Amino acid sequence: MSQTPAEDLAPHRSRWQRLPIVSHLRISVGVQHGMLVVGLVLTGIFLLTALFAPLLAPYGFSQLRDDSGMFGAQQPPSSEHWLGTTQGGLDVLSRLIWGSRTALYVIVVAVAASIVIGVILGLISGYFGGWLDRTLIVIADAIYSFPSLLLAIVLAIVISGGQSDMWGGIFAAALSITVIFIPQYLRVTRAEVVRVKAEAFVESARVIGASNLRIMTKHVLRNATRTLPLILTLNASEAILTLAGLGFLGFGIEPTAAAEWGYDLNKSLSDVTSGIWWTSVFPGAAIVLVVLGLTLVGESLNDLADPRLRKRAAGAEPVEDLGVELPRTDEGAQTPREGTL
Repeated sequence: MSQTPAEDLAPHRSRWQRLPIVSHLRISVGVQHGMLVVGLVLTGIFLLTALFAPLLAPYGFSQLRDDSGMFGAQQPPSSEHWLGTTQGGLDVLSRLIWGSRTALYVIVVAVAASIVIGVILGLISGYFGGWLDRTLIVIADAIYSFPSLLLAIVLAIVISGGQSDMWGGIFAAALSITVIFIPQYLRVTRAEVVRVKAEAFVESARVIGASNLRIMTKHVLRNATRTLPLILTLNASEAILTLAGLGFLGFGIEPTAAAEWGYDLNKSLSDVTSGIWWTSVFPGAAIVLVVLGLTLVGESLNDLADPRLRKRAAGAEPVEDLGVELPRTDEGAQTPREGTL
């Protein structure tokens, strides 16, 4: 009787432990575990700051005064302004907090659009093949031949003329980044679709008369997108760098429309030579820490998804439970492939 409650809770613990991030935390050890934890902490702080920016920011992103008067330009960190003020008299801490929300908006729009378009094109390309497949691959290679930041600048100018309001600038930056990311999702999805469509269950679906649309959506797609979360985290960090690059070069969002870290860095260049360090250090540190957090998460998930790089903790799930296929011997028994454990 005393073991019944524990037995009842076992399935719930098992489901919880199978969640993506939780399962990766359980099987990671050593440096892998430390990298994943640090990345999750930095990413979590960034997400919480962006989501609760109106509550955390002491002032608006373009606010120049309060009830006591003007803030003053280039004021050092103090009790009134914890991170000081900029050359234009803006509160640095408020700009940092509001800038995290702008970065999150761009990441969500850019990555979501890239996944939708890239996965659909990759699914069609890999499933049907032929001239359509070759054409899409050639276009993807052509996009890869352009420097990503230069392509983003050109597209930002075409879309918004280089400067725009908050949502116009966000969509312009996001769409310019989307064009860069689509070939990555197309190629990854295509490679997985080519592999999956040769499996026996796909042939069985064809035999029983399933349509191409049903096979693509019900059988191939769900088995061809397992690696996308790994690419998503790495692309999110690249999106922040591209957004910061656009703002730094003056092709981003209007400063009066939204806070943006790259723009703040650009305006702080003249301060550095005058010994005013706080206007450049904090925006630069925000970019570095957020990109570092997202990169650590992505690299850790990539290592843990590869059985050749993964180290197993004592008591962790067996390799076959983590989605690694084991080859069969002639007798039909599964034997571990060399180097997978």
